[in-house]
Amino acid sequence: MVNGDRYISIRFSSWHKMVAVIKMLFVRYPELLKELVAELLGISLGSIEKFLIRNPEMPPENLGDKFCRLDINMTVNGQQVDLEVQVSNEGDYPERVMYYWARGFSSALLSGQGYSELPRTIVISIIDFVQFACGEYHSFFQPLEVTRHTLLSDKMGFHFFELPKLPDDISQENMLLLWLSLFKADTEEELEKIKGMEVPVMSQAINAYYTITDSSEFREKERLRAKARHDEAQALYHARREARREGKQEEKYEIAKKLLKRNRPVDEIVEDTGLTYEEVESLRVTV
Repeated sequence: MVNGDRYISIRFSSWHKMVAVIKMLFVRYPELLKELVAELLGISLGSIEKFLIRNPEMPPENLGDKFCRLDINMTVNGQQVDLEVQVSNEGDYPERVMYYWARGFSSALLSGQGYSELPRTIVISIIDFVQFACGEYHSFFQPLEVTRHTLLSDKMGFHFFELPKLPDDISQENMLLLWLSLFKADTEEELEKIKGMEVPVMSQAINAYYTITDSSEFREKERLRAKARHDEAQALYHARREARREGKQEEKYEIAKKLLKRNRPVDEIVEDTGLTYEEVESLRVTV
């Protein structure tokens, strides 16, 4: 599937605590990323001749839990791929991945190039929810004629890997399932179970994970991630408090208007509602 000069980008979005670790792991250990890409695309590792991570940075603003979007953009033999890891189904997921595809595909054409030079662009989604009513954990879509099933172009493709459909028993020889099981792991015990299978690349990936989580760099990112969560919660609390306050204020205004209609003295209205004299007087024009 990877031939000629093409371009690859990989996107990680909206995962749990390990999101930051995964980004750091693949940036720091690009050979592991190459192994993963080869398995997800169903190609041999040896066929990847050109491999470059194009955005190794991870901005602090992307470290929140629910809204974080982490990207790893790569050039791999010139093929362009967008891989998203998504935990919860937030709705309209197929439309979302088509948007990612369109954005990447349309922005790849440089000034002066012909349309034939547009790169092969693929979206790979590793999702922790069921998207399709089938038993297979892997689905691949391309644009086909609906009757003859003739391929329109191989420059569009969508891979979906649904983690809930993975089998319980995984062979040591099935590297794709081993990688997907690593993405599905939520606990250290699950990681150790995979490591206990003594598959070298899996052991290397898990050891790299432990190394990163023990690093001062990761602890700082965790601090920023916790701060992002706190700031988000505080902003939400403040917004709700302001909404309640504004609601009570509106209620006071309505009471004051009714009292004005009854020709109650302004001093009494101020005392009864807690509004200022100026606020009550300003309401006279609305009565």
